[in-house]
Amino acid sequence: MGAMMAIGPLSTDMYLPALPVLSHELGATMSQTQITLTATLLGMALGPLLIGPLSDARGRRGPLLIGMSCYVVLSLLCLIAHSIGLLIVLRFAQGFAASAGIVIALAIARDLYAGRALARCVSLLMMVNFLAPIVAPVLGGLLLSFTSWRGVFVSLALFGIALVLVVAFGLSETLPPARRQDGGFSASLAEFRFLLFNGRFVGCALSLGFTFTAIFVYIASSPFIFENIYGLSPQSTSLVFGVIALGIPITAQLNARLLTRISAQELLIWGASAIALGSIALIAAVITGVGLIGVLPSCFLIVTSVGLITPNATALALSKARAAGSASALLGVLQIGLAVVVAPLIGLAGSKSALPMAATIAGSGLATLLTVVVLSRSGKGN
Repeated sequence: MGAMMAIGPLSTDMYLPALPVLSHELGATMSQTQITLTATLLGMALGPLLIGPLSDARGRRGPLLIGMSCYVVLSLLCLIAHSIGLLIVLRFAQGFAASAGIVIALAIARDLYAGRALARCVSLLMMVNFLAPIVAPVLGGLLLSFTSWRGVFVSLALFGIALVLVVAFGLSETLPPARRQDGGFSASLAEFRFLLFNGRFVGCALSLGFTFTAIFVYIASSPFIFENIYGLSPQSTSLVFGVIALGIPITAQLNARLLTRISAQELLIWGASAIALGSIALIAAVITGVGLIGVLPSCFLIVTSVGLITPNATALALSKARAAGSASALLGVLQIGLAVVVAPLIGLAGSKSALPMAATIAGSGLATLLTVVVLSRSGKGN
């Protein structure tokens, strides 16, 4: 299940070091090349809308096997792409297929666990999911030392094959026929409607969306900010990224332990308070011009808070669902959708000032806290 959660960040981050070479070989501009990343994220956002309800109606193993098999084929097709336009289309389809692993892994967790046990399971899954973006660019860089960017897609195809084998021979069905959803697409629409009018679910989903937006803006903007404004070398920037990112799996592991005596809702409030505090500190550091001595600790606090927010908000949201696949799908759409809309706007502001990045992260962090506070007051019945 952890490997299925990791397929998303591996698909998006492993080939990041190859973007300049890929751009040159396919005769594309950097902005066109970056669209291949956006297309993958868009596929991951839209895929769950089909795959989640399908898994509620047909069980988990069948849709998962189909999704992972398609992922393998599409990874191999990316390998032989001869134009940037074709690669963009294939990357969208690859992200769509990859979403099967993410959405069904969370649905399986909901099938097997409830309450604090569910929150602990999701916390451990997220720890694997958070480690993947740290490891993926390093693996991509190592691959490029003896192969081309096409070799990255060979590695992704091999990873997909491994998942197909594990699911086929090592994963039993977790949703028996008696618990499956009847009624087809109309039943899925009814479930989406139920969830969108459930205050607790919407609060959790939006808190995840605002948090992911803050982190996505940080990832997309900070390399330019660190290097162009604060004078760090690319190597130093990579080191800073790695150190800051390590806070997430550490916090996720701590969260799993704390759940034995502290509720998921209380830990969610702690995480939301941390991201809001870090966001305020970041924009203050940028406005006052104190430099990296103020910026880096603020970024660390913002990123580290994800280890508390994501697993607890996800577990609380899934606990309100009648159909775990549909709920997981809606969470993915709201989470990734906000970031896909907001992040390109930061690029339009340019990289000569850190203020657009800091202001967007601050807005997202405060929105996370506000959403969680409203959520905590909505009561258990909402």
